[in-house]
Amino acid sequence: MSTSDPAPEPAGRVVEDYVFGVRIVDDDADERYRFEAPEHTDIAFDSLEDARLYADVYFDVNGFVEEGTGERGVPPEVVQAGKDTLAAYLMTMPWADRDWVASFYGSTPTEIDRYLTWVRDRAEEVRTEVKTQGLD
Repeated sequence: MSTSDPAPEPAGRVVEDYVFGVRIVDDDADERYRFEAPEHTDIAFDSLEDARLYADVYFDVNGFVEEGTGERGVPPEVVQAGKDTLAAYLMTMPWADRDWVASFYGSTPTEIDRYLTWVRDRAEEVRTEVKTQGLD
């Protein structure tokens, strides 16, 4: 029997519930953390920290389209947002770690940590402002 629900509730426990229908779901079936946002492609992470950082990048750039990134590289919104946002995005990739990203930028892991803090802070400001203005 089919249902008229366009988006049935997914299996798993909601770990983070952000504004604008963005959330992170713990998918018990495969022990991964799914990032979910309206009109965003499916993406999951092995660690909750990576999923949260990805959500912060998403809010830092006011959303982006991940679909097709495999064919076209990093989403343009992320690249245009600057060095710190791109560093944070790269940190969420399974093949990248802090040392790799620091090497990519010719910097230190401490500087990369500073970039991540900036992105997280801006994302939190966006979410707080959305709630304050009642826009969600």
